[in-house]
Amino acid sequence: MENKESISASIVQKAEISKVVLMPGDPLRAKTLAEKYLTDVVCFNDTRNMLGYTGTYKGKRISVMGHGMGVPSIGIYTHELFTQFGVDTIIRIGSAGGLDMDVNAKDVVIAEAASTNSSYGNAYGIPGQFAACADYDLLSTAVEAAKENNIPCKVGKVYTSDFFYYPQTGLNEKLRDFGHLCVEMEAAGLYWEASANRKKALAILSISDHLFKPVALTAEERQNSFTDMMLIALETAWKFA
Repeated sequence: MENKESISASIVQKAEISKVVLMPGDPLRAKTLAEKYLTDVVCFNDTRNMLGYTGTYKGKRISVMGHGMGVPSIGIYTHELFTQFGVDTIIRIGSAGGLDMDVNAKDVVIAEAASTNSSYGNAYGIPGQFAACADYDLLSTAVEAAKENNIPCKVGKVYTSDFFYYPQTGLNEKLRDFGHLCVEMEAAGLYWEASANRKKALAILSISDHLFKPVALTAEERQNSFTDMMLIALETAWKFA
């Protein structure tokens, strides 16, 4: 099934999209990131208000575009970027809910792998479980970028859920006990698309709340605390642009 109204429906030139794309879920955050961190910015996509921009960061062209919520949404946009617009590398930058008790609000988590309850990976026809893992070169570069900028980060597995409000109790405790650092809604889909298309992908996440601690950031605090995550992502993207 093809979505003819996603990126490919826009009047967009391939040259306008960098081979490296940063992707937050919220398209307005993509706009904010482009305006704050990039120069010579051009908008390459506004179909369905899924805003996409390309600009210059430290002399290299980098793109940023929203991907929406959930595995199906990120699956559409990353598939088109990988297969139709010459993109080699996608870095998701988004929020997540903490699970591990050593994870706190505002922490940065770099996802080496993503467990999931999504059935999206079944479509690839591989018997058993299709492991959703990050690209190691991207992961190691991001960790090094965090060290160079004195930004603490945690690296480990995360959980990608199709549910924001999961209808059964007990899952979060099991995920925590099995060593998942946090829960979010897109990383597994990104990793699957990258694997299927022989591309590079990574999810860098900022903890906005915690499922076992009474803490949650306000909208303003989220905006400000995401600075560390964005800096790691930009420095990583720059190395691959």
